[in-house]
Order: sequence, then C-alpha cells, then structure tokens
Amino acid sequence: MESKAKLFGHPIHQMLIVFPLGLLATALILDIIYLITDSGKWAQAAFYDMGIGILGGLLAALFGLIDFLAIPSGTRAKSIGARHGLGNLVVVVLFAVNWLLRKGNPQEPGTFPIVLSFVAIAIALMTAWLGGELVDRLRVGVDDGAHLDAPSSLSGRPARGNMTPARGGD
Repeated sequence: MESKAKLFGHPIHQMLIVFPLGLLATALILDIIYLITDSGKWAQAAFYDMGIGILGGLLAALFGLIDFLAIPSGTRAKSIGARHGLGNLVVVVLFAVNWLLRKGNPQEPGTFPIVLSFVAIAIALMTAWLGGELVDRLRVGVDDGAHLDAPSSLSGRPARGNMTPARGGD
C-alpha cells in the first residue's frame, strides 16, 4: 500500500519520524548524563531537546494519521497501525507531561520526570518495532512496484515495470 502523503515520491511520515525519535531518545541520554554529572546544563539541554521532539512527534503523527486512514479496515495492518499510532501518542503525552513538570526549573528535573523519560523511550522502542512491522512485513508506505532496480522517485516514472530478475549473490 503506497503512502497517501508523499514528498518527492517518498512517504512524509517515514521521513519525519526519525527526528522526534532521535530527539526524545537524546533527551533520555542527556538525563542520564545529568544523573552521572549532577550538572544542570544537561537536564536543561534535555528539556529543550524534549520540547523540539514533542513538536516533531506531533507533526509526524499528522502524516502517519493520513496513511493510517488509508489502510483497509479488518486487516492486520490496520490493527498494527492503530497500536503503533496510539502507542506513539502515549509517548508524546508522556514527554509533554515530562516537559511541563520540568518547565519551572529545567536544570533540576527531579526523579519523576526522568522516570517518565525511561518509560516513554521503552514504549517508543515497542512502537518503532510496530512501525517496522508495518513497512517491512506489511508493505505499508511502500510503492506497489518497488524492486531493486526501480527508477528514482524523482524520475516521474512508476516503480513497477522493467523489473530485472534477482541477481545471484556472492
């Protein structure tokens, strides 16, 4: 099933999701550095990183929703997509609560916000796996005719056609 929201021939959701996932995971890493060093500058960096990650997650979710709505009902892909999307919503909400709890004093977040970071990233790992299941196993967001020698998405030609047989491996 091809993505319904594309930019230059590629699914926008798949392009955008790397940013919030990376930013939010980095916020957890910054929290860990804060715990090790007890330097508030790391917690403050996590705070700003988290804020940008939350905004990026909401933007990626918009394009994910567009693709989700195009998945036929009653399919395994629809079920996996629902769990993927709802799980990611939980991740963004947990980080939003985390960010709000830190807002008054970002350099000293306290224990609970840091625990929220760990929990949210654990959930994000599961939802990322579900996203991989959607793309890699269920072909959601993949061009219908995709193959190893498909023309560039910028060529304006469809992926299908002129398929060459699989090449022997070394």
